Amino acid sequence: MGELSTAQVSDVLGAYVESGAVPGAVALVSRRGEVTVDAIGVTEPGGAPMRRDTIFRIGAITMPVVAAVALMFTEEDRLGLDAPVDLWLPELASRRVIRSFTADLDDTEPAQSPITLRHLLTNTWGFGLFFGAGDAPLRRAANELRIMNGPPVPENSDSPDEWLRRLGTLPLVHHPGERWMYSIGADVLGILLGRASGQPLEQVLQERVFDPLGMVDTGFFVPAAELDRVPPAYVSDPRSGELHVYDPGQWGTEWRERPTYPSAAGGLVSTVDDLLAFGQLLLAGGRVGSNRLLARRSVASMTSDQLTPHQKAGAHVFPGFFERHGWGYGLAVTPSGRFGWDGGLGTSLWVEPESETIGILMTQRSGMPLQSDLYRDFWAALG
Repeated sequence: MGELSTAQVSDVLGAYVESGAVPGAVALVSRRGEVTVDAIGVTEPGGAPMRRDTIFRIGAITMPVVAAVALMFTEEDRLGLDAPVDLWLPELASRRVIRSFTADLDDTEPAQSPITLRHLLTNTWGFGLFFGAGDAPLRRAANELRIMNGPPVPENSDSPDEWLRRLGTLPLVHHPGERWMYSIGADVLGILLGRASGQPLEQVLQERVFDPLGMVDTGFFVPAAELDRVPPAYVSDPRSGELHVYDPGQWGTEWRERPTYPSAAGGLVSTVDDLLAFGQLLLAGGRVGSNRLLARRSVASMTSDQLTPHQKAGAHVFPGFFERHGWGYGLAVTPSGRFGWDGGLGTSLWVEPESETIGILMTQRSGMPLQSDLYRDFWAALG
């Protein structure tokens, strides 16, 4: 990244707002401690102006937050990085692996190794989002068991224990450590942290990350007094580009109540300033002020590529992704040392250590890594 051009960032975001591609956006850029924020557009067509403290659904940016806590647990010897998780997650002990994705569910073989914390952190534990293979028996079973529903509607969700019990009835797709499969491992990791700590995941994150960093607006739900800061979330029609409401804002949002099952893969809401605090923690090598939350070596491991070429092979979730990226613990990394991740509901957080830059983009229009023009144009504007 070169010299910061805030005018260029504003122009890029303003063009998307003017075209109607997104109602509004909030962008924060910190370079060597100098912070600029742009709040552009409105929360919804005809709605209130977008504000710096607008609360967004950050989706998969939840993952690195949870991963950071997992590494804290390894530093305290609560969990071992390469120890089997069977003690805490007996539902996943003695796994069996389906012989092919299209095979019958009983056509399996014993897993060659147990699942470890490292497998969960790197999405190589053997199960994840399915792409391709049509109406395969395993895909049908996973859908029937509601394994991959995303952040749940609070009043209709099961407990984490019930979700894990259902998941444990299915075979793995790959042997642990064999291939990268996205997302589901983060939810399993959240359950592991709750059981290992004896606390609800929300409380673990609050005590370990949110309170120490002053992340006052981050959580799995929005208190009633702050619901006016939640805009609607939209998905765009792939053909017409027209926006459709995915989740209403304010009192209609799914995030208005504490969920029975807090999703560690994508359930958090947050603000640009809260995510800045988390980005600063990683940029500073685990330190916040005079306090150290994470060892420098843990941050270095978290933000380094942990995958082998074999583990990356056949990972089809984001086409072309591993041609330019690797995966650390809970986030993506690039050969240049840049690291971070994006949320599918329109958010992005990346850190570039060399230029000491933290970039945060918050919108309410869905987008996927490498497939969102808005994401790509924002980062190009930073130089």
